[in-house]
Amino acid sequence: MDAKSKIAVVTGAGSGIGRAVAVELLRTGWSVALAGRRAEPLEETAALAPGSPGIVVRTDVSRPEDVTALFAAVRERFGRLDLLFNNAGTFGPGGVPFEDLPFDAWRHVVDTNLNGAFLCAQGAYRLMKEQEPRGGRIINNGSVSAHAPRPLSAPYTATKHALTGLTKSLSLDGRAHGIAVGQIDIGNAATEMTARMRAGVLQANGETVPEPVMDVADVARTVRHMAELPLEANVQFATVLATAMPYVGRG
Repeated sequence: MDAKSKIAVVTGAGSGIGRAVAVELLRTGWSVALAGRRAEPLEETAALAPGSPGIVVRTDVSRPEDVTALFAAVRERFGRLDLLFNNAGTFGPGGVPFEDLPFDAWRHVVDTNLNGAFLCAQGAYRLMKEQEPRGGRIINNGSVSAHAPRPLSAPYTATKHALTGLTKSLSLDGRAHGIAVGQIDIGNAATEMTARMRAGVLQANGETVPEPVMDVADVARTVRHMAELPLEANVQFATVLATAMPYVGRG
């Protein structure tokens, strides 16, 4: 693959995993549309790879009109799309018992993690089906929570399980159009959102225990590996996690 000719959209590119993946792609020759709710963090991401071909598009993925504008900007600037990294997401309120969870909080997580992924995948599908040469790749950011929940995490866990179903369905439907769809399930990458892991997080037995983390750059390299496969090959699911985190074997 000649990465210099490849175009990507990265959502949630203003921080964390999205920032790391966007910078990894920019530094290795990709052109990247950086999408996120606030322009300033996106500009900061772009500045980490000076001189690289990228654009900043302020996007709230839960708003259909924002997503439409994002893919219109990609079409206008680059003329095609080779990769969508469907990454934007939120944990939602932590430590709230299920029976006390406000509906607005539930809806915010669903709108961002699931509806946002649907809207962006739909925008990518439409562009990838129409372009020439046809096809492209979508990588959804799942989580180890797509397999096993943490305590008091119903909105996040439900959306990540649903994202797995979306990935499988899109992967099947995409075959006819040269669209490869996969998912990366990530556990304890060191970002702003996971800073609490080192201080201690609630475990299933009720204890609060610090957890190991891994360098987010290792996640970014994995995403790039998945992205740079030829479309005849696909990583359907990849799990990348801190080696010693309490997940495998439930401890």
